[in-house]
Amino acid sequence: MSPLVAPIDASAPLVLLSYDVSATNRSAASRVAHLIFGRKDMPEASPRPYILRPGVVWIGQSVFVLPQPLAAELAEKLHGLGAAVTMAPVTISSTEMEAFRRRPRCRPAA
Repeated sequence: MSPLVAPIDASAPLVLLSYDVSATNRSAASRVAHLIFGRKDMPEASPRPYILRPGVVWIGQSVFVLPQPLAAELAEKLHGLGAAVTMAPVTISSTEMEAFRRRPRCRPAA
């Protein structure tokens, strides 16, 4: 995976993003998982999974807090895969955000 990722403006407003993919659409669910969490067999030049991008905090299943520009980009891609997406602006200090930060459960693609 490419280590070059556009920097995220630390002053960008934060967005709570939640998505849902129909359990009956396994193909879309798989593509959404690859978009967010990546794959081990992805080529080196592949885009970095969203879970590993700067400013992204995984709150829980299908819920993230991330900078607004990144949220808009992810929402557009999720909609393109058939996912339902809900977003809302949030205000939280970086100190409070750390309480929600967790390491990704997936292993970063090598």
